[in-house]
This record gives sequence, C-alpha cells and structure tokens, in this order.
Amino acid sequence: MREVDLRIEPGERVLLLGASGSGKSTLLQGFGGVLGGADEGETHGALLVDGIAPSAARGRVGMVLQDPDTQTILARVGDDVAFGCENLGVPRDEIWQRVHRALDAVQLDVPLDRSTAALSGGQKQRLALAGVLAMQPGAILLDEPTANLDPQGVSDVRDAVASALDATGATLVVIEHRIDVWLPLVTRVVVLGADLDGTIVLADGTPEQVLGARGAELAESGVWVPGHPPAYPPAPAQQPGEVLVEARGLTVARRRGLAVAGPFELEVRAGEALGITGPNGAGKSTLGLTLAGLIPAEDGSVDASPALAAGEKRDPFRWSSRALLTRIATVLQTPEHQLLAKTVREELSVGPRALRLDAREIDARVDELLERLRLTALAEANPYTLSGGEKRRLTVAAALATRPRMLVLDEPTFGQDATTWAELVGLIARLRDEGTAVVAISHDRAVLDALRARRIEVGL
Repeated sequence: MREVDLRIEPGERVLLLGASGSGKSTLLQGFGGVLGGADEGETHGALLVDGIAPSAARGRVGMVLQDPDTQTILARVGDDVAFGCENLGVPRDEIWQRVHRALDAVQLDVPLDRSTAALSGGQKQRLALAGVLAMQPGAILLDEPTANLDPQGVSDVRDAVASALDATGATLVVIEHRIDVWLPLVTRVVVLGADLDGTIVLADGTPEQVLGARGAELAESGVWVPGHPPAYPPAPAQQPGEVLVEARGLTVARRRGLAVAGPFELEVRAGEALGITGPNGAGKSTLGLTLAGLIPAEDGSVDASPALAAGEKRDPFRWSSRALLTRIATVLQTPEHQLLAKTVREELSVGPRALRLDAREIDARVDELLERLRLTALAEANPYTLSGGEKRRLTVAAALATRPRMLVLDEPTFGQDATTWAELVGLIARLRDEGTAVVAISHDRAVLDALRARRIEVGL
C-alpha cells in the first residue's frame, strides 16, 4: 500500500473497511510494529504511535492478527495469556489476576493448563484476544477478530472489547468484513480503496456519514454495507444424485480416545451441499476432516461408494494420497496449513502435476482458476504475502485444480469482501450443480442459505 494519510486520535473507535487486498491488514500490522525491517520490504513516509516508531512503543499497542495460530506462543492456555504481561514486567500476582479477568471477559471457559494445541480455531481467537486484554494496552488492534466464531462467540468478543474500552479509554482499530456487530461500538469508519498510485482513503467519517450517504457506492466497490447484501446464486436445478460417502454410528476425535462429537448418521450426495454448523469447539472441523479421509474415525464407519472408491478400500482414510487428491479435496480452516509452493501459479499446479497431467492441461486449468478467483494479478506472488481473503481463494482454487468428486470446505468465505464472497459462493454453487458433493463447515449462515445446504448441527 502507498500514499495513505491517516490520523487516529487517542480514544477513537475506528472501523477499517475495504475490498479484499486493499491493504487493511498491512496498515494494521504497521501500527502494531510487526511488518519487519527494511530487509523485508520498502517503507516510505512516516508511521507513528504516540509520536514514535511502533516498534519502540512497547506495550502501548495490543494486536489480534487475522490468523490466531500465529499468536499462540506457549503450550498451555494460562501461560499463553500471561506471556505479554510477563514481557512487560507486570508483578506476578497481578499477572494471574489479569489472566483470569481476560479469560472471563472473552468467555473462554477452559482450564489454565489446557493445551493450546487442543483448542478450536474459534477458541484460539478468544485466546489471542484474552492475551491482548491482559496487557491493558493503550490501543487495541483487531484483524477480523470474529471471523471463525459462532454467533454467541461474536457477541461475547464484541462485549469483551467494549468493556475493555469503557474501562481504559483505549483506542480501537478493528477490521471486519461483516460489520453489523461493530457498528454500535465504533465512532468512525475509514474505507480503503485503490487507484493507479496505490491505496487511497475512499471515505472517512462517522458511520452515518460513510455508510448512510455512500452505502450504495461502497457496496459496488466490494465493501460489506448493511442493507446491501450480495446476490445469491440460483437454486439447484436438479435433485441430489448418488450417495458418495456415508457415515454410520460415526464418532470423531482429533486424538485417539478423546471423542469430541457423534455419533452421526449422514450421507454426502453428488450435486448437494451439506452444511455443518454448531458452536466453537463442538467438533465441526473434526467431522469434516474425518469425512475427507484425513483422520480416522474414533468409532463407527465412513464408507465411500464403490464408484468413488474405485480400486481403493471403502474407508477414505485408508486410501493412497493420490486417490484422495483426485476424489476428495479439502480446504482447511487455516490457509497457511496447506500452502506448499513459492508462487501462486506453482501452488495451483501442485495437484495437477501430482496427477501427471501434461503441461498444456496444467496451464489451462491454472489459468482458468486464476481468472475465476481473481488471482491473475498475483500469479507470480509468494502465497504467504497474500491477504487472508486472497489466501482463502487460493486454497479453494488449489483444491479445485484436481477436479474432485467431493469438496470439504472449512469456513470457505473467511476474509472475503462482498464481491469476492458472491463470486466464491457462486463458484461453489456451480460445482454443486455440475455434480460435485460439497461439505461446507461455516458459521456464516448466509453461505449455507445461498448454497441451499442441507444442515447438520454439531452440538457440544
């Protein structure tokens, strides 16, 4: 991003909006002092916190990153929340009082010695926020803090942030694509966009000035604006087809002997979207990974149809990696967990090359996916330099490159602006209509509504 002029006063509560890839996260990381030095990029102009470089404003800024895994530092929940306070030299007795208050504030009701690795994605987001609140910073920076949370979790996190702001007078800068929940809390909305010279401030003012007076214009540019929902794809024209995968008496677990959900009786059909919903920590992602053949069933069975198994055993977990690659593709909740290559183009080529397709076919598939998912301009970029929303579109595209019969998507629309959300949902709907079985795990109920998904609620 370039040529941005912006001043945020102490105590302001700012909602930072913009289309996917407009530079919102980069700006927030700059405020947080985590962009790195001159050897990691170029810097022009000045970026200051309390009149000094962000890297020197130790303890003044607390930040929750887009990917909570990158902020999970220690093995136990209590130690992780205490880490920032320890580095700031807070007295030991006060640290643990802050830890308990912060965990209560974000409603993360787990033992202090719970393994951080055992937390769900949504629980890790609460953990990251608790660590920030415990430090009691002068400014709180939040990058999509509710993206992977269930509806109750969204309210809990918003209320925890509101309480912290009321108690401390801290400054808030929050990035969210779905903004309804934050509007009652913020006093200013800043919208970033792009022109030929770089990133620009498209709008800056009160929520009423920005979203009221310019709502239609901003919605056209991809900003989520209340009252301007994106269009849904048409309903499926045909009834669901054959059963591709069925589960009977299925209980699922990330670790042997520690069941998290089940038993389930369910079928995944060709040409149908199956939506998996439920609260954080209920086992939704674990169920998806089990259906995809990536982890074994704890109890019961997962069986593929004879046509889908075709030469392999009935349980997808016992298939070869090559068979899984061509038949059941998975998009994980955290994009970074499945990035393999040095460029976007190479990332999309991994699957087709493993299938030993000829070069012309590989190029044709890659070019088509780059175009369909608005990644053409990023074809030679390193995948790790993409925004969160761009990484999500890349992992979806990579899953589609092998043209699987079944697609398991964990939070498929994370980080998308209104335009890319509609395009991504439309692409998934077309795959469904072409006969692909789609399993979508999501807290975004609009996704499941748009896909006309048959739903399974996973309870605690």
